[in-house]
Amino acid sequence: MDQIKIGKFIAECRKEQNLTQMQLAERLNITDRAISKWENGRSMPDSSIMLELCDVLKISVTDLLNGEKVNTGNYNQRLEQSLIDMVKQKEEADRMLLFLELLVGVICVAVMLATVAFASFVDMEEWLRITLILIGLAPILIISPFMIKIEQTAGYYECKECGYKYVPTYSSVFMAMHTGRTRYMKCPKCGKKSWQKKIVRK
Repeated sequence: MDQIKIGKFIAECRKEQNLTQMQLAERLNITDRAISKWENGRSMPDSSIMLELCDVLKISVTDLLNGEKVNTGNYNQRLEQSLIDMVKQKEEADRMLLFLELLVGVICVAVMLATVAFASFVDMEEWLRITLILIGLAPILIISPFMIKIEQTAGYYECKECGYKYVPTYSSVFMAMHTGRTRYMKCPKCGKKSWQKKIVRK
């Protein structure tokens, strides 16, 4: 999907309905800043208000996702392409999130090891040594819940027993034993526990 094209299309349709950004925002119960971001191609309308937006602008969801009014003759083909593009964008976003999770994790571990090594080998008072070790541990403790959330929502886990691909709950990811991005969890479909790999494509 081309966000710039979609943004321009939203602006055109809004003007066709004689609505200002503020008026459209009021109709959708959001801020005019969100409308501005859509029209400048910096973000996309949330799926929860997409239908309402299309209703106000007198267009279809397919029109919106394509950034133009779609001819009914190739409606199914364009819809299918839009869905494929959305899946590809999700896969790319998931890969980026998983890369950032890995990068942040490496940085936090490096800070922790450097701080602990410094505190262990440099002569200093005991309270200062303990303080330094705690400072080294702090980034990992603070960032861990966010990293687990990324691990849960980015991509899918694949059951080794039945091949089912799913997004687990936060608690099941948090509690699961793991080696890297492979976790020992119970499959919601077959009910069996196995070492399940993280995958990006469903």
